[in-house]
Amino acid sequence: MSPITYTITHRTRYWYDADVRTSFGRAHLLPVAEPGQPQADGEVVVDPAPDEQRDHVDAFGNRSTYFAVRAPHRELTVLARSTVVVDRVPPPLPDRPWDEVRDELRTRPERTWVLPSPRLPALPRVAEYAAPSFPPGRPIGEAVADLCSRIHADFRYASGATSVASTLTDLLTGGEGVCQDFAHLAVAALRSVGLAARYVSGYLETSPPPGMPKLRGADASHAWVSAWTGAGWLDADPTNDAPVGPSYVVLARGRDYSDVPPLRGVLFSDRATVSRMAVEVDVDRNSG
Repeated sequence: MSPITYTITHRTRYWYDADVRTSFGRAHLLPVAEPGQPQADGEVVVDPAPDEQRDHVDAFGNRSTYFAVRAPHRELTVLARSTVVVDRVPPPLPDRPWDEVRDELRTRPERTWVLPSPRLPALPRVAEYAAPSFPPGRPIGEAVADLCSRIHADFRYASGATSVASTLTDLLTGGEGVCQDFAHLAVAALRSVGLAARYVSGYLETSPPPGMPKLRGADASHAWVSAWTGAGWLDADPTNDAPVGPSYVVLARGRDYSDVPPLRGVLFSDRATVSRMAVEVDVDRNSG
């Protein structure tokens, strides 16, 4: 497969109902360069112009941007523009028994990804849900694919059904959610059986090639799961019941959403609140 170059724009706008004295923000909006994604360049532009802005690499290897706007303002726009080259091809499903991988993790550095995280505590309901996908000796690739297929079949995709504050219990009780919820469930389910798993934040191509269906999550930031297989990491998308291939762009990887939100911040004001917010995302394949 020839490499694909994507141009990505991600614009977030906030409107406030009174003057904001100071805004502090941190963004995970610049894609990473990694295997399958050999080139990733971009910039974050903040309006009003920030008094302070700097980029750094966080503890998980993700690119992060910090900014501070100290002039009074009633609007704030954060625009990320990126160019990314993707040559990712879904690998064959690994056939090593999942319980063998689990046992080996006890002495490997990836063990840290087995532990509960701020948004994903160990829950008996999650362990019960995961169990049917992991009978003894089942190949790990087959088990991960089965788990994602079950999540896709058992839960309804419903935009607005949950929020960034929703929990695993909310999803299991309500039966519907969005990509963040499904990725969280997949990560927590893998950890519940002793496997290492990461939450992946990223994008899907906005307009698929001719004849290909438009995937859920293509009009906003997306999320999926990455599982340690003993020989490397296997990414899978429970929202679309699909392997992660050339239509996906990785932004960041963390323990859960709380490590890698696209944008978070704090504002200081006597009485201002966010009156409106708008997010626009475009992920377009370059021609030629």
